Amino acid sequence: MAPKKRKSHRISLEEEKKPEFSIEFPEELAAKIKEAKKELEKTEHKKEDKSSRREKIKRNIDKIKAKDGIVGYIFRNAKSASIDLNDPAKVIDYAVLSSSALEASNQLSKTFELGDVKYVLVEGGNIKLLSITVDESEISFFMENNINHNRIYKDLLS
Repeated sequence: MAPKKRKSHRISLEEEKKPEFSIEFPEELAAKIKEAKKELEKTEHKKEDKSSRREKIKRNIDKIKAKDGIVGYIFRNAKSASIDLNDPAKVIDYAVLSSSALEASNQLSKTFELGDVKYVLVEGGNIKLLSITVDESEISFFMENNINHNRIYKDLLS
């Protein structure tokens, strides 16, 4: 019996239908190369999607901030933080409040196996806090009690 011939694929880089460079690969390796190329393309699209989503969220934050009854916001990720509050003297207090609320909600969710936290709402006498985690960013809005926090949530993610 004659030995089986190995099937191979030719992958070439073409420019104007003329190969400049070509290499022959075994069929299994050619399939792995194509699979790796697809994965790389997916990763590149995800990076573009995240940056475009981040830009969209920043635009939405600016629109929300302009509404009546919004006291301010804190937008932070691993690299930076943006704070815009009507009362700069309370920056530290509001930062501690939003950070503590998010940490506590995540801990409670873990402890009681509640799943992912959609958002955190803390209502005080005059002000309420809405904290949301989107990708790796944490966004906290401070608003008057009469403001519909569900509308703010929807506006942010729209």
